[in-house]
Amino acid sequence: MIAPGSWLGLLGGGQLGRMFAMAAQSMGYKVMVLDPGADSPAGSVADHHIQADYLNRAALEELAKHCKAATTEFENVPADSLTFLAQHCLVSPSAQSVAIAQDRIREKRFLASIGIGVGPFAVIESEAELHQVDAAALLPGILKLSRLGYDGKGQICVRTPEELRSAYARFGGKPCVLERMLDLALEVSVVVVRDFGGDIVTFPVSENEHLNGILDLTIVPARVEENIAAQARDATVRVTQALDYRGVLCVEYFLLHDGQLLANEIAPRPHNSGHYTIDACVTSQFEQQARVLAKLPLGDTALHCPAAMVNILGDAWAKGEPDWRTVLATPRAKLHLYGKSEARPGRKMGHFTILGDEATSVVSTARDIRARLLSGATP
Repeated sequence: MIAPGSWLGLLGGGQLGRMFAMAAQSMGYKVMVLDPGADSPAGSVADHHIQADYLNRAALEELAKHCKAATTEFENVPADSLTFLAQHCLVSPSAQSVAIAQDRIREKRFLASIGIGVGPFAVIESEAELHQVDAAALLPGILKLSRLGYDGKGQICVRTPEELRSAYARFGGKPCVLERMLDLALEVSVVVVRDFGGDIVTFPVSENEHLNGILDLTIVPARVEENIAAQARDATVRVTQALDYRGVLCVEYFLLHDGQLLANEIAPRPHNSGHYTIDACVTSQFEQQARVLAKLPLGDTALHCPAAMVNILGDAWAKGEPDWRTVLATPRAKLHLYGKSEARPGRKMGHFTILGDEATSVVSTARDIRARLLSGATP
């Protein structure tokens, strides 16, 4: 066990890191953040912020000198940084585990190799492969950069071979995955936690709605049959074990109208769809991340009550600072803002969670608050 009072390291300064830092600090740990940004959400609440690039050797040495363990808050941290830190302290997750989720090509092939269903796709790494694409089988589709895409970035919808060629050119001929567009019943995700002793717990299955490629609304528990929920949980555990993953991980799934469940993406970190756990579960995904890192027993993932979580994007600031009474006038609403200094359209600035006795009412309340928040209406 790493005792409270010790330093825990974090690579990345975003909101996921902010929520991890606050959870770890509430358990008595000090948090050191390594992030190049001068004013990052995690850096602003950390006990110490090292402002440097993730590959800066002196910065990594400083973090390794003080911290007994280190983790990440996004999957695109350079693997070399994790490899270096692992020589000096406990690291969760490992560079080997993260490497697969960093690359859509490796991710798709990995999922298929362990028998997890994925939608029809093609790997495009050259002009020759571009011209070999089976348009009838894969169009209309979504062309996605193999690396560094998130929240709708790095992907383009394509409906014809001409649009596909144009999109590939816009991506500079970099390796891509073309995924066929599917007629979805809904999307779900599962957050799972695995510790260094091999113990595993899963959080309730979440139902997710996206807008412009960004998660908009999460509903818990997901409104699916129990056999579908069980299938999603079991598949997520298989992914975690096959990766020999230690830490918090999320797998997103597509549910088709015929009941088929297909894996979409692996996120080797706490996930946006798991933010509801802060207010609606016995143990949040961020506390679990700290528990794994400190080699403490995993917490209970039980859901207190149905919940709906809504992302607050920079669009809500179009008419100035939002009136937060719009959210907090609802007694069972919980507001979380990330301390970002600049609100931009599409940028995640915070979220709110509505708690209630049944799913229909919490979803209705969440949608109503979101609409009023965006319109600038007062409570």
